Amino acid sequence: MKKISLLFAVLVALAFTATVGLTGTLEEIQKRGKLRVGMEPGYMPFELKNQKGQIIGFDVDMATRMAKAMGVELELVDTAWDGIIPALLTGKFDVLMSGMTLTQERNMSINFAPPYIVIGQSILIKKDLDGTVKSYKDLNDAKYTIASKLGTTGEQATKRMIPNAKYISYETEQEGVLELVNGKIDAFIYDLPYNTVAVGQKGQGKIVHLDTPFTFEPLAWAVRKGDVDILNWMENFMYQIRNDGTYDKIYKKWFQDDAWLKEIQ
Repeated sequence: MKKISLLFAVLVALAFTATVGLTGTLEEIQKRGKLRVGMEPGYMPFELKNQKGQIIGFDVDMATRMAKAMGVELELVDTAWDGIIPALLTGKFDVLMSGMTLTQERNMSINFAPPYIVIGQSILIKKDLDGTVKSYKDLNDAKYTIASKLGTTGEQATKRMIPNAKYISYETEQEGVLELVNGKIDAFIYDLPYNTVAVGQKGQGKIVHLDTPFTFEPLAWAVRKGDVDILNWMENFMYQIRNDGTYDKIYKKWFQDDAWLKEIQ
């Protein structure tokens, strides 16, 4: 029964993808009058929730600008990270904009627009390890307990590059940072932008940020396979905003200014 159910689910997903591929995502968005964007709002400063429960962030501002350029409304679809790619494939939303790293494995099942920012993994460590641990290589020892977020490139990098340390995964990045602050783990490995914000927000005086990335990770927006029109549109959209000052303005707001922190404190 389970095999039949799984086969049915796959056939439904394939049928939906074929239908969308025939009509085109851009046409569907225009007909609906709404751009649906999927994201998990827990990744500062790309997408997060403010005190009012509203989703804000770098990707949100970019999505807002995208919807405006399309001449449609914007709908943000709050989606758990472990189900975000399946949700895209089954049509829960049109575009995945959630600080996702473009990897060759993911690219086998979804298409990525050209990367809009490049980041890497950095390391948060307990204060008493400052000076002893200077890079990820120093953590490659069974005496250290290291963590990252489940299902992320941070987890992959830790397992691949620091195999001798004890590894723990957490459902959310907030939980991992809190466990580090409370001394439950020795280091937390995650994306540089998030760690930069987290150390200033929650870890001042308690944790240290080794802020030189030790991986190369381009972030990109994703769409379903087989629809070249929306990929072409997104590529030209990015070219436009990178050259008319829009991208720089949004980047400065979220990465060079900390005024937005007041909305979540």
